[in-house]
Amino acid sequence: MPSGMLPGWASGVRGTPGALYKTGRLPVASCPEPPLVSGGIPRSKEYLSAIMTCLNRGWSAHFTKAKLPFRRPKVRYVDAPTERICGVRWPGGAAAFYCTGQATLVFPLEGQWIEGRTDLYPLKVAAHEYGHHVQQQAGIRAAYEKLVRARTGDQAELGRRYELQADCLAGVFAGSVWRSLGRSAEHWTALLDVVKASGDEPDGRRSHGSGASRVSWLKRGYAAVSPSACDTWSAPASKVS
Repeated sequence: MPSGMLPGWASGVRGTPGALYKTGRLPVASCPEPPLVSGGIPRSKEYLSAIMTCLNRGWSAHFTKAKLPFRRPKVRYVDAPTERICGVRWPGGAAAFYCTGQATLVFPLEGQWIEGRTDLYPLKVAAHEYGHHVQQQAGIRAAYEKLVRARTGDQAELGRRYELQADCLAGVFAGSVWRSLGRSAEHWTALLDVVKASGDEPDGRRSHGSGASRVSWLKRGYAAVSPSACDTWSAPASKVS
């Protein structure tokens, strides 16, 4: 796929990513994490509710600075992944899900992705799914769907560009709240290891990107603390493998 695949960023949709990219760094905010070590479903909900408050605060302020309209997403908590969600089957292997049409984040409160964890993976998953909401609000989702309908370029690669951008936006959020998390460099390294292990299998469906690509884009967002680092659409194919 040639670089600049989304040159106009879907004129006529809610916003323009160009404005989002030029607004600078995401505002630095305080986001202390509630513990997840024990407590089951109530603790999981408490944790996610706290992270959602931080995500809403940071991204709404960024859109305001960009002079772009922004509506906070709805959030739905379920005990465990359901057979169907938003009219579609729950994606196999997905920890959480973003319903684009309903602008709703769906979080299971049970499962290995969140129960009893002490690492940063639940925060990263929540920030990734919220990244899809950012894409929807900025008009990126509409532009992506337009490309898919036009069958412009490799369909699987388009999907990876979309998902890897959400990884990068998750890194932007993590970087903006890092100091308040009370985490160490070892915690960040551990998260990168988990994300690398969550990449596409070489012989499977290439939907989210290789482990190396996912780590690379997460690190880019974290280091820049700005959506300007997250233009996966103009990146060479080798960077979205």
